[in-house]
Order: sequence, then C-alpha cells, then structure tokens
Amino acid sequence: MNSIKKISPKIAALLESERKKQEETITLIPSENIISEATRMAQASFFSNKYAEGYPGKRYYPGNENSDKLERLVQDLALKSFKLSPKKWKVNVQPYSGSPANLEVYSALLSLGDTIMGLSLSDGGHLTHGHKVNFSGKAYKAVRYTLDTKTGFIDYNNLSKLARANKPKIIVSGATAYSRKIDFKRIGEIAKRSGAYHMADISHIAGLIVAGLHPSPFPWADVVTTTTHKTLRGPRAAMIFSRIHLSDIIDKAVFPGMQGGPHLNTIAAIGVALTEANKQSFRVYQKNIISNAKILAEELKRYGYNIVAGGTDNHLMLLDLKNKHISGIEAEKILERVGIIANRNTVPGDVSAFNPSGIRLGTPAVTTRGMKGREMKQIAKWIIELIDLKVSPVIINKEVKLLTKRFPI
Repeated sequence: MNSIKKISPKIAALLESERKKQEETITLIPSENIISEATRMAQASFFSNKYAEGYPGKRYYPGNENSDKLERLVQDLALKSFKLSPKKWKVNVQPYSGSPANLEVYSALLSLGDTIMGLSLSDGGHLTHGHKVNFSGKAYKAVRYTLDTKTGFIDYNNLSKLARANKPKIIVSGATAYSRKIDFKRIGEIAKRSGAYHMADISHIAGLIVAGLHPSPFPWADVVTTTTHKTLRGPRAAMIFSRIHLSDIIDKAVFPGMQGGPHLNTIAAIGVALTEANKQSFRVYQKNIISNAKILAEELKRYGYNIVAGGTDNHLMLLDLKNKHISGIEAEKILERVGIIANRNTVPGDVSAFNPSGIRLGTPAVTTRGMKGREMKQIAKWIIELIDLKVSPVIINKEVKLLTKRFPI
C-alpha cells in the first residue's frame, strides 16, 4: 500500500476505504465472495506484464513459454475440478467475464436472428439469456421460459411446449436468482428432442457442482459456461467448456472473434482458486454455504417472509416483499444503512427491474468469513427488526460492526 500511496494518495485512500468497508459490512450479494490471499497474489503477479494473443503453441507474440505452461495447467485443473475427460471435453480459460463468455458461445453456434430460449429475467434469468435490453435479445429472437406460478419452480412442461413450438437453436439453462436445483437432464432431453444445443450457464452454482452438492449439467449439455468468482471463489473471469467437436469454433469465437490477448494474471488466479477447489476443505465450505442459506431462509419464513419457491437448495434465496408493503429498492437502502449489503431483485410478476418487489440474499461471502447458523439467525433477526419493527439503524449498525470484527476478512 505504501508504494501506491507514494504515487497516488487518492487511489491509496480509496483502496483502504474499500478494505475497511468490506471488513465492517455483511455481504449477502450471492454473486460476491472473498478470494484468498494466494489468489489475490497470483492476480497481482508478473503475468500482468505479458501479452499472449492466441493459444498455447500458437501465440502471435514471442516469449510465451511460461504463458503456454500456465494456460495448459489451468485447463487441466478446470477439467479435473468438474471430473471431465479431456477426450470428450475442452475448456477455454481466456474469457474476460461471464457475459462475454455467453456471447462468444452464441456467436460460435448461432446466426443472427436465430432463436434462443432462456429463463425470464423476472423469474431469475440473466440479461445474457435473451433479455431485450441485452445484445442477446437484440441479435437473436428470444423466447423466455418461466417459473410455475404455484410452486416457484421452473415450469419444465411449459419449457418443453415452447421448445416444440419455437424450434430454438439453443436452450440456455442456469439462472442468477433461482434457489432450487436445476434439472439439467430434463432440459438436455428437451433440447435434444427439439434439435437445439443445450448451453448450461452454471456461474452461480459452479462451486456446488465441483463439491458434488448440485447435479452436474455436463452429461446433458453441449456447452457449459461459468464465471470463476461467486461460489467458485476465484477472480472475476469465466470459462467455457465445450464438447470436443465444438471446441474449435468456440475457441475461434473467443479469439480472434471477440477478444485479444488473454489476461494471464487472471488465468493464474483461476488456477490457484481451482487448486483450492480440489481440496476436501472446499467441499466442507460448500456444505456450509447451503446450510447457512437454509437456516437464513427458514428463519425469515418463520416471521412471515415469502421465499420464492418456498426455500433454497443452494447458496441464495429470493425474498418477495409484496406482503411487507415495501419495495426491493427501499429494503436494499434500509439494509445498507446498517451495513448489510443485499441487492434488490425482480420476482415473478414484476415488470420493472428498476423498481422490483424483491431482494436477493446469498451466503458465499459470509461463509468464507466463517459465519455459521448462529450468525444467520442473527442476520435474519436484524432484517426483521429493520423491515418489520423499524428499529433504529444506528443501534443495529453498531451490532453489525461488532459481529464483523469477530469474523475478519
């Protein structure tokens, strides 16, 4: 920090301010986590200096012997993590982030105007799964499947009907705000019957899949994309896994199709995170993520909070606040005032992403800090006190800071 302070005191001050904020607040955003010191060090390594357009053995720049070794090593670690055979699968570790990775798959497998199917945004889907404001919903004809309005689970029967009627070129499974297990097998079978590719976006649940705590999409998918942060607890980046017969066109879509040189320092950090993910302690961590999420959800349900789909099987839950007569953005602001960071989110039936009726809560970051069931009950108590009982934020903020001191980053 001293070297940064000498050059730019303002940036050094912001870095310190952010460190302090993260230390003193409780992060319940499901897509955020806390990377290890080793992962941070890899990302800040000398690989930041290197340019390496192309792929191992086929670079457009000299001096990339170590770059080639690194990328091959991380590819091997990625396949090992998900128990994949290199004879059947290949992985591209160069995508800069999850959204580019998804668009790179589309550009490889689709023509402009082709039909894609993805989960509706208000039902838990992602912008890149065909939403009209995103490139995926502008360049391609988007058909959106939804949740069953009674159960809050994915409506697989309707998904099948939509696939038969619309003949999509690709069906996207996966979500950003869905708390139940996804039946990848069923979606894969629907895709096969309708002549579509099945692309599974496992960005949120990748860590759970590595740990064997969520069904794997790989037996039923043609392509699998994932970010490397969230439950995988790595740097902000992405990977694309593809069946061998699709790997060449996927690779060309990444480079030179959409990207230039890979961020080798980030790839190194992915490798460190994947090495951590192959340890038994990582499976214990993922079990604790789910346990914490279930305890938090059940505690909130006890006090009349509506959890979409009635509960959770993974790392997150979606609270429908209509019966609390408060909007998602109001709840977000109230919680942030005391140091509880959770994001507003659309729930089934919402029409506006800017003024939704829900908030999304997740447990990856608090679990990384070592919090368990007792702390989840305390967090639920604070949420109830703030939203239902209108307890003073000043009082709760002091209590939040005391808790975070016991669980430093």
